[in-house]
Amino acid sequence: MTTLKLGRRALIGAAVAALSFGAPAMADGHKVLDSIHFLIPGGAGGGWDGTARGTGEALTGAGLVGTASYENMSGGGGGKAIGYLIENAESNHGTLMVNSTPIVIRSLTGVFPHNFRDLTLVAGTIGDYAAIVVGKDSPINSMADLLAAYDADPSATAIGGGSVPGGMDHLVAAMVMEAAGKDALGVKYIPYDAGGKAMAALLSGEIAALSTGFSEAVDLAKAGEVKIIGVTADERVAAAADAMTMKEQGIDTSFVNWRGFFGAPDLPADKVAMYQDALAKMYDTPEWEAVRARNGWVNIHNSGDDFRAFLEGQEKVIGDLMKKLGFL
Repeated sequence: MTTLKLGRRALIGAAVAALSFGAPAMADGHKVLDSIHFLIPGGAGGGWDGTARGTGEALTGAGLVGTASYENMSGGGGGKAIGYLIENAESNHGTLMVNSTPIVIRSLTGVFPHNFRDLTLVAGTIGDYAAIVVGKDSPINSMADLLAAYDADPSATAIGGGSVPGGMDHLVAAMVMEAAGKDALGVKYIPYDAGGKAMAALLSGEIAALSTGFSEAVDLAKAGEVKIIGVTADERVAAAADAMTMKEQGIDTSFVNWRGFFGAPDLPADKVAMYQDALAKMYDTPEWEAVRARNGWVNIHNSGDDFRAFLEGQEKVIGDLMKKLGFL
């Protein structure tokens, strides 16, 4: 069985917020922060983008934050945004950056020189399952169909993803194929810059299937644009209850990608506490539940030292798996 469960209460996430600060919130949910600026390390339409914008939507809708702004900064597999946050730390004390499992993966593989220890750890917030999807007109309707197509012509059965080779989408595709009895390293993987471009490649027929976050696939599946042929959850997810799990199809693997928020190095403790306070209060609001349910996310909340302990555990778990699959 191949299982990558990310953490003590499941997995975790990280996101990045900013700008001016108001008085601490009262118990009835009064405003905690005047504004938050989210730095998103990838393009529009990806999982980071959706997590930052969904979090901002809930925080402002619930009145915990006055206004939220967003900045997409693609490049270097997420490394450009991390480098920017570190190199301009003092001017970014009002910014929160969203990130997820790739900050661990890409540090291990040397895609960029920084790791989570170079940032201020704010909180892990959600988990998002992974999914394999195909276009609406694809003859592939299940993982069995995909595996049959792969057996017939591996080179014509490319799987795309919104991350670099050896990145999370690639890792998930390799995990699934290995659990299905295939050669994980034989899978033809085509990388795209963020989930939105990868989804466009799927819809245009450039790739046979796409490895992506479940939340990124849900809306397009509901609109009839794609078919979700496998989800890496242990049980079906209510947001797309007709989508079968990998386990239901005889592929014994599960995975959930944490996402969360990071601040610039040496972010003042009082600002860290305000961010953590706003995020903690968010979970009890109907605005957050609406966003969470819509995306099929799992609530995973770890702050500060708990977040650090989780991430250190991730380095070992993911590193061991990547070595097994030949990525390290």
